[in-house]
Amino acid sequence: MKVFEKYSSGLHTNTIFVGHSLGPAFILRILEKYGKKIDACFFVAGFIQRLGIAQFDKRNRSFIEGKFDWKKITSLCKSFTVINSANDPYVPLQCGEKLAKNLGVKITVLENAGHINKDAGYTHFEFLFEEIKKRL
Repeated sequence: MKVFEKYSSGLHTNTIFVGHSLGPAFILRILEKYGKKIDACFFVAGFIQRLGIAQFDKRNRSFIEGKFDWKKITSLCKSFTVINSANDPYVPLQCGEKLAKNLGVKITVLENAGHINKDAGYTHFEFLFEEIKKRL
């Protein structure tokens, strides 16, 4: 949050966030903290709870501990998109489903997309790019 603080003045009604893995939880905390209305959030391989992997759970703790203010969060963003993979080795599909449910949106499930990162072959993500272009 300290690093993001100097960028917080750039939040406005046309802001679009794209977050991957731990990024969505961080973005949700930004929405809670700054309370500024934005246009859209695209969450890829996101989660809001422990993953059951000790090394990651310890590192992620400060982002996911404590309840999220879903009513406030959903009132601040016009559109949420949640995209997860059916075979993510780190983020079980149920984590993305829980995130989508709390945001009141349907999840987009990709088959055989792994963690939807470079290691899984995602150096370009055309589907996400097309979804973002719809917001412009």
